[in-house]
Amino acid sequence: MAEHHHHHHDFHDRSEGRLIAVFTLNALFTLIEFVGGYLTQSTAIMADAIHDLGDTLAIASALVLNRLGHKHSNTTYTYGFRRLSLFGALLNALLLVFGCVWILAEAVQRLDQDILPNAQGMMWLAILGVFVNGAAALRLRDGHTLNERVLNWHLVEDMLGWIVVLIAAIALHFVAWTWLDPALSIALSLFILVNVVRSLKETLRLFAQATPDQGLSRNIEAALASIDEVESIHQYHLWSLDGEKHVASAHLKLNTNDPRCHPFVKQRIDELLFRFNLHHTTFELELANERCRMNTKDLI
Repeated sequence: MAEHHHHHHDFHDRSEGRLIAVFTLNALFTLIEFVGGYLTQSTAIMADAIHDLGDTLAIASALVLNRLGHKHSNTTYTYGFRRLSLFGALLNALLLVFGCVWILAEAVQRLDQDILPNAQGMMWLAILGVFVNGAAALRLRDGHTLNERVLNWHLVEDMLGWIVVLIAAIALHFVAWTWLDPALSIALSLFILVNVVRSLKETLRLFAQATPDQGLSRNIEAALASIDEVESIHQYHLWSLDGEKHVASAHLKLNTNDPRCHPFVKQRIDELLFRFNLHHTTFELELANERCRMNTKDLI
């Protein structure tokens, strides 16, 4: 048991160490991007800086979640602290929306102006961007947690974005297309905005305790209904703490008045729902002649 605890603690430390290293690298480079974007007069660089700022905030949230996720629940936070990650996701999304709208406004104005950014400066920043994001992605490649895997894909995506900026910088080195930089920043900002709005929508759904996965919900309900002693299901709810850890509850109306069947039904519930890896479940069993203690007409 002690060996297992030590292994788990060591795994947690390695995961946190990787996240800290990537956060430091990303935060420093984001600062360089904002300064570099200003000095080169490139809105495309500034757009990518906004993108990397979002990733830096996401990594910071992952670090906080990595620590809070190992804290035990208490009388105030009875489900633990995982749901607090939604606040980080909401703040991150709102900041990115504001940043993208700002970049779009700047880029649209630049379309009518003959401002040529410093192509050589853009090129060096783009090369640095490919290197930094590639190194950070390699650092997280061995990660096993969901946070690390998701962030790894974000960093690979950023590296591809910097390759596009590099190609544009090379083109600007040979042809004076003043529209290319703002056009690229508009494309990058719209791409970021679409993904952020999708993420924001999902975050708000989780805040509203919407069902996280309709297919999963139907499968769980079907599994419960397949139990021989279950006549019907009501007050069924499936919601999520943070998009990963799901919670389910329901009242199961039985087709028998014999309370001795309860242990068997509970065992069947455990066997059938094990594959869904639910974080928490609560099921109330009602005998055939028993009336539901909850007044359904008063429930939404």
